[in-house]
Amino acid sequence: MPKDAITLWWWVRHGPAAARAGEILGRLDPPADLARLRGDVEALALRLPARATWITSGARRCLETARALAAARNEAPDMIAEPDLLEQDFGAWQGLTHAEAAARDPHAAARFWRDPAREAPPGGESFQAMLTRIAAAIGRIADRHPSGDLVLIAHAGTIRAALAHALDLPADAALRFAVDPLSLTRLDRFAGEASGAPAAWRVAAVNVPARGTGLSSES
Repeated sequence: MPKDAITLWWWVRHGPAAARAGEILGRLDPPADLARLRGDVEALALRLPARATWITSGARRCLETARALAAARNEAPDMIAEPDLLEQDFGAWQGLTHAEAAARDPHAAARFWRDPAREAPPGGESFQAMLTRIAAAIGRIADRHPSGDLVLIAHAGTIRAALAHALDLPADAALRFAVDPLSLTRLDRFAGEASGAPAAWRVAAVNVPARGTGLSSES
């Protein structure tokens, strides 16, 4: 397949957020806490491709992570915001820990944990609904960028949803993926060879640590 029919999607989860341990952030917008992670940022930046298109969810923690990675590469790319790549909306539970949410509304928490893929937190969004949102966003991005390298700085839920889209996984299976802060996941998209043929996806790597081995812009 010609190179101009392949798009490499370099998904990066943002760095740790300035928040309480275990706090449910969802659509909350705290900054990234990267002060003690300069070495990790520099190591991860070296893995990313040159002359890529950079896309973030628009959340502060994603944008700050993107800028730190680009600065470590001595680059200053335009950062395209794609709000439909935002994290799952956890509604009334945002700003709480799961233990606090369960104490506040034990019935809602019990209902959610019976089926966390399809049940929505009070006033929020289910992960199943998020899959639909992310799939649509991926389709739009793919239409705009049919080839080349994309660096996408987003959230754990977003990246799980992207994996579900690439692998045709149900929502509950996608929740089993670990996606750590400052980890790298790469999905390769192959355009359909015939007019109207569906695109195909290849999973090159999932949740590679910033200082890990085995994946770079040469892979």
